[in-house]
Amino acid sequence: MSATLAPHPAPTRTSTAPRRRTRILALPEARWALAALMTFLAGLALDLGGAPAWAFAPLYAVAYVTGGWEPALEGLRALRDKTLDVDLLMIVAALGAAAIGQVLDGALLIVIFATSGALEALATARTADSVRGLLDLAPTTATRVTDEGTEETVPTGDLTVGDVLLIRPGERIGADGQVLDGTSEADQATITGEPLPVVKRPGDEVFAGTLNGTGSLRVRVERDPADSVIARIVTLVEEASRTKAPTQLFIEKVEQRYAVGVVAATLAVFAVPLAFGANLTDALLRAMTFMIVASPCAVVLATMPPLLSAIANAGRHGVLVKSAVAMERLGEIDTAALDKTGTLTEGAPEVTDVRPLPDSGLDENRLLALAAAAEHPSEHPLARAIVAAARARDLPIAPTEEFTAVPGRGVTAVVGGHKVSVGRAEALADPEDGATVRAEALADREDGATVGAEALTGREDGATIVLVVRDGNPVGTLALTDRLRPEAAATTAALTALTGTAPVLLTGDNAHAAARVAEATGLTDVRADLLPEDKVNAVRDLQDSGRKVLFVGDGVNDAPALAAAHSGVAMGRAGSDLALETADAVVVRDELATVPATVRLSRAARRLVLQNLVIAGTFITVLVVWDLVGHLPLPLGVAGHEGSTILVALNGLRLLRESAWRSGPVQDSRG
Repeated sequence: MSATLAPHPAPTRTSTAPRRRTRILALPEARWALAALMTFLAGLALDLGGAPAWAFAPLYAVAYVTGGWEPALEGLRALRDKTLDVDLLMIVAALGAAAIGQVLDGALLIVIFATSGALEALATARTADSVRGLLDLAPTTATRVTDEGTEETVPTGDLTVGDVLLIRPGERIGADGQVLDGTSEADQATITGEPLPVVKRPGDEVFAGTLNGTGSLRVRVERDPADSVIARIVTLVEEASRTKAPTQLFIEKVEQRYAVGVVAATLAVFAVPLAFGANLTDALLRAMTFMIVASPCAVVLATMPPLLSAIANAGRHGVLVKSAVAMERLGEIDTAALDKTGTLTEGAPEVTDVRPLPDSGLDENRLLALAAAAEHPSEHPLARAIVAAARARDLPIAPTEEFTAVPGRGVTAVVGGHKVSVGRAEALADPEDGATVRAEALADREDGATVGAEALTGREDGATIVLVVRDGNPVGTLALTDRLRPEAAATTAALTALTGTAPVLLTGDNAHAAARVAEATGLTDVRADLLPEDKVNAVRDLQDSGRKVLFVGDGVNDAPALAAAHSGVAMGRAGSDLALETADAVVVRDELATVPATVRLSRAARRLVLQNLVIAGTFITVLVVWDLVGHLPLPLGVAGHEGSTILVALNGLRLLRESAWRSGPVQDSRG
């Protein structure tokens, strides 16, 4: 029961229609599994209620057919290719159970197997949907400027390197390229993870699928659309998904050997006594008893209840773990790699420092209120943060007149009769020789007014500096940083204790911002200015050194790393569709502290799985040896088989308790 990611359409042409998510009942596997489950439950209710066999037997038969026809067909196809897999073994075991009167056992086996196949098919379909949905970030058409200076609308798939594009305000950029003319800001969080729009001027690089701000740009195409960063993300996700195939191949080899061994042993148990003169009915009964006690029902239930209980417990605490395999893999990790923006931080700027200039005549509150009044009409993320900071201090926000916004510079408005300009203070000279900020860039002055370096000291922490100018005179600065999650430091400490090594910080943001977060969270291995493929390479380098990496992220740019990692966790509240679908688990409530708690829960589940496998293996071995060496009565064989199944199921359900989520000290890296 393996699935592969369906091929995606060519990345050069995309649809503008909203992406449709595959619903579980849209999958044939799910509909057949649901039919098998419903008829099985109906039959079970009648059976336990004492109804005659003619009432519940047809329902069990329908469960056999609806849940078993597809695995049977797959098993026969494998047999045609001269292989024997667990699909066919499960069907034979179920039919064998029915042949000796254990119809309930066989039907339960069919239902479990069909449900597992449906969940696997859903996960595969959802991932394929998200990979295709990523392509919708890039526009289907672009405005190309011809050599004659005229404009023409062309499909983005027809663009070639060297074409010049006109990007109007509010449009998505159609191709990776370089700015030739114009100034604007681009929201490129989907590519780099940077929380704030980035100023784009001539010579700067822009990416397909990112959103242009309020300015107009002329961009020269530097990459073929099929080789854009967005297209490469799609390819990386698919390639990383395929890298898990060796594990699946190993499992299939184990299934093959087990299936061949059980079938061969069953035939031997039937044929050998028959050859020595045993009664045909007795030989068949012994062989069917062997098939029942050797069937993998107990092993399946030995594995699934602990993992499913752990999934349910994690779900109660806001963590969606997508499958039992994903839950098991979480407990295997020995290294953590964390994204910054939206993961360790909240992905939204906040005002962290207000510094009026000494000769401005303003205190902190008056300076903040002045800036908030000028920024109030703006929708820029920095403007919203400044207004929010003023409101948090209950400061009055004065009305404004003549509001204007200049892309890449800031805003200007008349507040209380004064012309106020607010914008980024980026035009710095040599910081060791009297750093200055040219205020005319914001206030349209020609006299070269400046702000001394003392107003900007201590800003090597990655903060964004905003300069406030009143009537042409600089009056102060505001510092804004991406807000660190309150639980970030405790989470990194817990992951360090779990894995035995401090997490690695992987971010597309600048080195100063990354260093600030690393210092606050106790991280020492910091890698900044990373594109999506750089994050993937970092994860793969760690895994090539023998580590099993847990990657935690939230954006489209994190999706390839989430797929490449041994286990991936996405932050759910602001996470992109692709990140949420690619990850093995989703933190629905955005509570970062639940990540190490889920890892601990996974390790507890893995320990219970091992216990259950020992219990199930012991029962199967004893019953099989008894049947082969002596004469195991069928009722006793069924009782032993079902007893072991119930025992391991109850043992696994222990993880449903609340204490399992909060239990015990953090385990070391060996789990």
